[in-house]
Amino acid sequence: MIAHAPYTDIAVSLADRVGTIEIRRPPNNYFDRALIAQLREAFETFDRDEECRALVLCAEGKNFCSGANFAADGRAQEGAAVIRQQQAGSTNLYKEAVRLFRISKPVVAAIQGAAVGGGLGLAMVADFRVTCLEGRFCANFTRLGTHPGFGLTVTLPRLIGTQATEMMFYTGDRIPGDKAVEMGLADLLVPLAEVRSAAVALATKIAQSAPLAVRSTRATMRRGLADAVEAATDHEFVEQDWLFRTADFREGVRAMAARTLPDFKGN
Repeated sequence: MIAHAPYTDIAVSLADRVGTIEIRRPPNNYFDRALIAQLREAFETFDRDEECRALVLCAEGKNFCSGANFAADGRAQEGAAVIRQQQAGSTNLYKEAVRLFRISKPVVAAIQGAAVGGGLGLAMVADFRVTCLEGRFCANFTRLGTHPGFGLTVTLPRLIGTQATEMMFYTGDRIPGDKAVEMGLADLLVPLAEVRSAAVALATKIAQSAPLAVRSTRATMRRGLADAVEAATDHEFVEQDWLFRTADFREGVRAMAARTLPDFKGN
């Protein structure tokens, strides 16, 4: 196994040709640029490792990833400013995220709880998703008063179609695990206690196939995806940047923190 850099928010391991990457920011596993950079480093290191043939992306705690923590201490504008700063420049969050899509080995995600907002975008990096009845898939951006991000405007319609994607975007509905499997948003439904082991079992089955053939086939099936995600995130950021400055965004974050229905004014 190729040596990994030391990480503060993730753990990595390799067994039976399957590399496991676990997010360790429980219970909600909120992401920021530092976490995405660590994930990118781990993905790329495993991608160079000939002993690794498939990856499992999982998370410690109740949820897979609840997205960005806009409402830290209830300070919507401060949270938005941090996100804007993380997305600016040559090492911005989305540029790190795009590199996750550029690795060559299959990825299975274990979704044991919420995959919300950018956390849903992170789940879409994977080729397959294993979930449970407790899984929740949500693109809640418009309920916060902002635009979808993390490449979801490309990855979600590619997976479930334009109509179902627009329904998720415009309503912000939470999709439970069984419905997610029914609509193709996830692939396997298992009991909560078996989500991680089922994801590892699927990755192990993939790792037993001919590695050169798998990588070649995956390259064909995902041809152009990373470039499309890169173009999408460039546009998504522009839209998010101005929407983060609106009163509606402040109201969306306030309502989310208070667990009440937002009263949007369109300004």
